[in-house]
Order: sequence, then C-alpha cells, then structure tokens
Amino acid sequence: MRKIDEILRLHLECGMGIRQIARSCQLSHSTVSEYLEQFASSGKSWPLAEGEVFIVKGNAVVAEALPLSMRKPLPDWGAIHEELKHKGVTLQLLWQEYRQEHEKGYGYSQFCELYKKWRKKLSPSMRQHHKAGEKMFVDYAGPKMLYYDKNRGEQSAASIFVAVLGASSYTYAEAQSGETKRNWIMGHARAFDYFEGVPEQVIPDNLKTGVTSPCYYEPTINLDYLELSRHYHTVIMPARVRKPKDKAKVEVAVQVVERWIMAALRKRIFLSLEELNRAIKELLEVLNTKVMKHLGKSRRELWEHLEKRCLKPLPQKRYEYEEWRKATVGIDYHVRVEKNWYSVPWRLVHQGVDVRIGEHVIEILQRGQAVTSHPRSMGENEALTKQEHMPEGHRAMAAWTPERFLRWAEKIGSSTRELISRILSMREYPEQSFRKCLGIIKQADRYGSDRLEAACRRALHYRIFSYRGIKEILENSYDRLELSGEQREEPPCLHENIRGSGYYGKGEIEC
Repeated sequence: MRKIDEILRLHLECGMGIRQIARSCQLSHSTVSEYLEQFASSGKSWPLAEGEVFIVKGNAVVAEALPLSMRKPLPDWGAIHEELKHKGVTLQLLWQEYRQEHEKGYGYSQFCELYKKWRKKLSPSMRQHHKAGEKMFVDYAGPKMLYYDKNRGEQSAASIFVAVLGASSYTYAEAQSGETKRNWIMGHARAFDYFEGVPEQVIPDNLKTGVTSPCYYEPTINLDYLELSRHYHTVIMPARVRKPKDKAKVEVAVQVVERWIMAALRKRIFLSLEELNRAIKELLEVLNTKVMKHLGKSRRELWEHLEKRCLKPLPQKRYEYEEWRKATVGIDYHVRVEKNWYSVPWRLVHQGVDVRIGEHVIEILQRGQAVTSHPRSMGENEALTKQEHMPEGHRAMAAWTPERFLRWAEKIGSSTRELISRILSMREYPEQSFRKCLGIIKQADRYGSDRLEAACRRALHYRIFSYRGIKEILENSYDRLELSGEQREEPPCLHENIRGSGYYGKGEIEC
C-alpha cells in the first residue's frame, strides 16, 4: 500500500510521468500505468480521506504483458531527427503531426522521452541542460577537514556535504561529523533552507546512507530518506552506478568547493565543528557572489533571476529527523530502542513492530497503524511504561515504591525496616527487589509481627538478606532462640580477671 500511495503522490502531486515513477518506485512502467488507470476508474479523489486506503485488485492482470493490438506505434525517429534541423520546426509540432496520423499514439512527454533516448545513441556525450527548479545534485567531497572534538578530546575528520542546483549552479556546503544517515538527511533539509525552496528532483550518488540497493532500473531508497522526500514533496532519483556524467554538476561543484573553500582553510585550526562551519559559510558567500567568467554572472544572480521562483515553496513545518527500525516486542511487553525500553500493549508480546524514532518522540506502529508513542529518553537503561499497557496483575505492582515498602516494614519493627532497607540498596534498580521484600513482609500475616521482627533481627546478625532465609528461620522457630555471641551491657559474671568493654578503648594497660 505504501508503494501505491507513493505512485499516486508522484503522479498527482508532483506531476511526474509514468516511466520516472517506475524508476523511483522500482516497478515496471506497465504496472504503474495499470495502478493509475484503476485509481482513475475508482472515482476516488486525491488526496485520500484520513484512514482511507486504495487497494489495487487483480495483481495477476497487472503482471501480464500488453497484447500486440494495444501496443502504440513508434514514430520514425530518423525522419523526425532530420525534420528538426529545419528552422522553426519543434518537437511539439512533430508530435501533433504524429498524433494526427496515430490517434492513440504516445503522449507528448513520452514522445519527447523516447526521442531523447534514441538521440543519445547518436551522441553519447551529449551535454546536459537543466531546467530551472528541476534538479538538486548532492554528494560528499572526497578529502576531509580536521577540527578539534571536545567530547573525544582529540582531532576528528569532518566530511564535507555539497549540494548544487542544476540550472544556476548555486552551491551549498557544510561540515559534518561523519557520513551517517542522520547527517546525510539533515544536510538535505539545511540545503533546502539555504536555497529557500525545493527542487522537483534530488539526484544523489548511490551511497549506502541514501540508497539501500543501487540499481539503475530498480534502486531501493532508504525508508528514512524516502520520508524526507515525502515531507518536501520531491523525488529521489539516484544516479546510475559508475556513471559520473549523470551527476556531472555536483562533481564540478565538489571540485569548486575543494579549491575555493577547503584549500583556503587548510592552514587554519578549528576548535569545534561549529567554528569550522562558520568559516565555510563565510567563504560560501564569496563563492556564490563571485562572477563566473563564461557566463558573466554570479551563481547568486542566476539563482535570484532564474531559479528561485521555479523552486517549490518550503513546507510550513520544518523537517524533523525520523529514523525507522524494526523490533520485536519482548516478554515484558517492552521494545528496546537505542539504550532504553518503551512499553506497548501486553497483547503484542513476541510480535514484530515498526519504530519511528523522532527528535523528541518514539512512535511504535504495527502494520501501518499507530500503537503508542512515548517521549524520547536521552538516558540509558530507562524503562518508560504506561499503566494501560500492563496486564491486570501487573498494574497493582506498578504502584510499589521503595518508600512504600519501608513504611510497611516500619509498622512491624525497626529490625524489619533495616533488613528491607538493606535488601533494596543491594540492587542498582530497587524494583528488582520488590518481590523479595513483599514476600518477607507477608510472613507477618502467618507468623505475626513479633516473630517476624525477631527473625529479621537474627537475619541481620547473621547477614542473611533473602526471602528463603527469613522463611527458614520462621519455619524452624530459630527466631525464638537466643542469638549466640550477642553483646550485653554487663558480662555474664564479675571477676577481677575479666576486662570490661571500656578496657579496649583505653590507650594503655592498667596494672
């Protein structure tokens, strides 16, 4: 269903053709065409109402090849190529003549696309011409820049992210702590802000942070990267593998950034990544306002007069980075995300879920439906649990606290309180001792508070800190026995050769 929604969005919102959609969504163009035809015949409008989904029926029919009678006639591309050499003759005019002869022939956009593919066979090294607002090319520069990382206490290498608009060559660059997925995606968001608009297409290289499976016909776009394109209503169109001409614009931009920015800063020492980015920003303004000799205009002038008005407006809400992961619900009805635990309804134990990690919120979904959400914890080994997610038997346990156990124990006696306090302090997380403490306190119901207090006194004397130990003392009536070696205020008998307790506190021997 996600792919079907993406097909409808690209066609009805972005105005893309069938073949471009097929490349972006990893489908054949006949399948895309069939999906769009079924949606048109369904009578539904786009965007769909909240909670409504569009399901394509008859997948077997979609997979079948079109019969020969339905195939459209191909124009004579050689004749069309010769006609275009005449003054005033355009592709649109030739297409109109073609449609007069073949009523059910190709549409204009497909006609032009097929002609371009045919013409590439004649001139493989054809120079690319970019329309204003159509494409943004992105890549990382090869060399790194050094800065001092205060957190690590040593020098670190920064990767330089570069983005450039196709028509104006207006360039953006920034230093990043590494080529991670988060840095890659947020670099795009900051580039859109710098350009004050969004292009129709984004052309990345086939690096792993953006493209999971590089392929010209069926590239698999990273799901987090796809979420960025949906937020900005643009399309990710990866360049072909080992085809540098597909992204020649950014290859030149990277070279310009290396020469005019990185080389100029090579001798400076930067005490933070932020300081390095401030220096890059200053030189970036110089680069974009510098007049290009072959055009007689600067990149900024071309952007202001040619490309700025053709870019799509930025969305009202600024993009927040979200990362998707798959997880399995544990037996304790919690999902581990990063280094913390988040609860889900207990009925989902052992089931698989999707986790969306936002800047401030962790959202858990199953089969595309939201299950729950939690505030994102920045600590470690924390468990965020909602009471409504617990089974009935666990909800009463959730109300237990160390203070509550100490209050219960104090009602029995000081030795019981001391024993419970010792047991709670022995674990890093007191919750791990709750069951043991409850078992000890419950012995008062069977044996009485006095006997339990005596048992706890004996347990403290012999350093016994377990439920089983207290239970054994009470079952065998050891609590009724006098403690061996128990100190008293006076010795059992008085004699001149018996030293009192005060003797050992003195600094000299009395004669």
